[in-house]
Amino acid sequence: MTTFLLIRHGLTDAVGTLMTGHEPGVHLNATGRDQAATLPARLTNVPLAAIYASPLERTCQTAQPVADARGLQIQIEPRFIEVDFGGWTNRRFADLAGDPHWQLYNAYRGVSRPPQGEGLIEVQARTVEALLDLHERHPHEVVAIVSHADTLRAILLYFLGMPVDFVQRLELSPARISVLQLGTGAPHIIQVNGENVPPIPGLG
Repeated sequence: MTTFLLIRHGLTDAVGTLMTGHEPGVHLNATGRDQAATLPARLTNVPLAAIYASPLERTCQTAQPVADARGLQIQIEPRFIEVDFGGWTNRRFADLAGDPHWQLYNAYRGVSRPPQGEGLIEVQARTVEALLDLHERHPHEVVAIVSHADTLRAILLYFLGMPVDFVQRLELSPARISVLQLGTGAPHIIQVNGENVPPIPGLG
C-alpha cells in the first residue's frame, strides 16, 4: 500500500484572479510562504519517504520546508505540472467570465479545452500515469506530491470514479492536504482538503 499526500501549493498573488498555467516566475506570496512553513509540523505524524513536485516555482517553494525538515531532495516530476491554459494564460478570470468558450469549458471539462491548451482528460491521463509509476517505485511508503489545484482534482476524480466535469465540486485550498492510498485492491481516499494528516490505516 502506497500512501500519497496530495498537497496544493501555497497562496500566490495570482490565485483566484489570474490563470498563470505554465508561466514561470510565479512565486508564493507572504501568506503562501507562511503556509509552506507550517507543512513540516503538519506532516510530523507520517514517515515520509519522498517528495515530488511539479517543475514550477510555487510548488517547489511549498515543498522546500518539508524537504529541509526531513533531509529529502525534492524530485521534479513534469507530469504533475499545472494545466496548460494555452491562449488563456495570464488572462484574468473576470475578463473571461463573458466568453462563451470559457463558459463551455467550465460546464463540460471532459469534452472541451482552452484555446491551444490542454484538456483536463489529458491532464488526468498524465498525472494518473505518474502516480501509478510512483506506486511501483514506493511500495508500502508515504510519498508527498506538491502540485496544482486542477491537476490534483483530476487525480482525485479518477480514483473516485467521477467524471472530470465534476472538477469544481472538489475544494482544494492552498497548502491543504488530500490523502490517497493505492494497494492491490480498490483505491482509498482518506481525506480531501485537510489541514493536517489524519490517522492513516496501516501506518500505526
